[in-house]
Amino acid sequence: MRKWLMVGAGLNLVLGVPGLVPVWMVWYLLSNWPLAELGWTQGEPTENDGVWPWFVVFGPFVLLFALVWWFANRSVRRRDGGSGALYWSVAVAAVFTPTAALIVAGAL
Repeated sequence: MRKWLMVGAGLNLVLGVPGLVPVWMVWYLLSNWPLAELGWTQGEPTENDGVWPWFVVFGPFVLLFALVWWFANRSVRRRDGGSGALYWSVAVAAVFTPTAALIVAGAL
């Protein structure tokens, strides 16, 4: 079990590097429209195209990454004999680790 958990963590760390782009896309979309409307963030002042181009152009890219992530993890998860909740928790944490590392590095 522990071996496959480590394989899953490594796989998700590797997937987290190209995953920086879809995470940024989702954050940009959220921070400019729904969160800006709630007053939680300040939207980009030059963004006046609306949300539709973001869904059309970047939606398929985010969906493709999500599908690759899901199928890659599903095949590893089948070989893991442990808890599913533990595996998926490690997978999500590991895929966001490169993003968190860049946020911390940018804050320094």
